[in-house]
Amino acid sequence: MLKAEQIERSNDQPAELRSDVLPQDKSTVAHKASELRAEPRESPPIAPVGPARRSDESTVASDQGSRPARKQRVRRALFALLPIAAVAGAYWYVTGGRVMSTDDAYVEADKVGISTDVSGIVQDVDVRDNEHVSVGQVLYRLDPLQFQIALDNAKANLAQTDLTIEAMKDDYQRMLSDVAAQQAQVELDQVTYNRFANLVTSDTVSRAGYDQARFTLQGDQGKLASLKQQAEVALARLAGNPNIAVTDHPLYKQAKAQVDEAQRELNHTVVKAPFAGNVTNVPAIEPGKYLAASVTAFFLVATDHAWVEAEPKETQMTYVRPGQPVTVSVDTYPDIQWQGSVESISPAGAQEFQLLPAQNTSGNFVKVVQRIPLRVRIDTSDASMPPLRSSMSVEIDVDTGHARGVPHFLTALFHHDHGGKHQGDES
Repeated sequence: MLKAEQIERSNDQPAELRSDVLPQDKSTVAHKASELRAEPRESPPIAPVGPARRSDESTVASDQGSRPARKQRVRRALFALLPIAAVAGAYWYVTGGRVMSTDDAYVEADKVGISTDVSGIVQDVDVRDNEHVSVGQVLYRLDPLQFQIALDNAKANLAQTDLTIEAMKDDYQRMLSDVAAQQAQVELDQVTYNRFANLVTSDTVSRAGYDQARFTLQGDQGKLASLKQQAEVALARLAGNPNIAVTDHPLYKQAKAQVDEAQRELNHTVVKAPFAGNVTNVPAIEPGKYLAASVTAFFLVATDHAWVEAEPKETQMTYVRPGQPVTVSVDTYPDIQWQGSVESISPAGAQEFQLLPAQNTSGNFVKVVQRIPLRVRIDTSDASMPPLRSSMSVEIDVDTGHARGVPHFLTALFHHDHGGKHQGDES
């Protein structure tokens, strides 16, 4: 305000000041300045303070006064809660730790690559991709023509074997008749030879007639021995039993096995589901494609039997035992939990079954925490639960029933103090 008034006064008398300042000396200038200072100056008006403003100021002052008291009360309450929080935390630590949790776990299910042990051309595909199939349902068929031809050939061979065995039995009986006839001839030759042998001494018969009777007997005896040997061979071909049943003969069994094999190959041209589940990757085969034996056509994943394969760290397996209850949470269904139990624990770490296991005796050794495979059985009897699919990510919580307890350094300290007091009492 004062500066503004000075500026206004200076503007009101510009000519006078300039005329005075320029020609006069320094004393004149000082005299003029003293006159300007001696002039009265108006002070700026001061607005009166209303009652509302005074009440606001008093409220602010009271708030500022109560703020330290409130802070003190909060600080005291926090200090009072600190021992309670410490006791609660210690209780939680001592009684906790009984649950082993890991998220390195996935849903597994029985799965198999569908194939057959015969080669052929795909004739029909009876399922669609991701379709649910039941046990024994037809999945696809191969062209059965070549296998039907092989079966017919095997059946014809079986019939021929049946006839052959019957012929062998009849042939053996014929040989027995030949042996009997030849035996009678040998007996006749023996009588003739004996007669000629008695008469040749008295020269009643000629020496040539005697020799003829002798050689005839020897020839018929040799023929009899040959017939007997042939009969024994025929009997051996009948497995030593001349009355053997055709179905018991080894040749018949061999031919029957060929028929069974041909029938089996024909049956395997129709591929069926070994268990219930969902088929996948079905478009990999189409009618007209040639499939070699044992080549996987597509895959079948079971839906009625699933389990969890987890691999917790070895440091987490201290108190885990088979049969302990398990809670399973699936990432796909965050609001649903499955119940199960520890079914089995692997006898070795996962790295033991790798193609190139770790060799800790070579190079620089770096300790790595190993993981132990753990199998969890899941209760899937509730039909209202959503389906579990293989490779789903899950998190398991195993209730080991073993609390964490008092820390080791505290128990060691207590034992040490107790031992010191005990020694002091003895002394």
